[in-house]
Amino acid sequence: MNQDQEKFVAALNEDLESEFQSIVQYTQHVVMISGAEYLSIIDELKIHLGQELNHAEVLAEQIGFLGGTPSSNVRPVPAWQDSASALKADLDLETEQLDRYRERFAQANEMGLADVAEALRPLLEQTQEHVRDLTTALGD
Repeated sequence: MNQDQEKFVAALNEDLESEFQSIVQYTQHVVMISGAEYLSIIDELKIHLGQELNHAEVLAEQIGFLGGTPSSNVRPVPAWQDSASALKADLDLETEQLDRYRERFAQANEMGLADVAEALRPLLEQTQEHVRDLTTALGD
């Protein structure tokens, strides 16, 4: 593995750690968020949770494909405060991931890793959807 590919795998592992954070964070938020104004978003968060698990699997597969070892580290989850701040934390995390996936997709294409880029495309598209869902739920 050349130095560029090593850096790319390291970035994918950071993405994987972020997805692990999402899985833990969404798991907590699905059971803790309450209030009539949030009823519709809870089912959506359950869908997001399943997609986050799939994102982690795709990232791990790509890391392995490129000769790396998938990380098992979970980034810290912010402490629970209330439903609104939980959704805001979810939005912040999804927005960060969206920026990362845009960058990773471009990097894969620049490195001639078309198969990796195509594997990342659904993550990018679903993360865009997550950002829209959470923005709508927060009334922004």
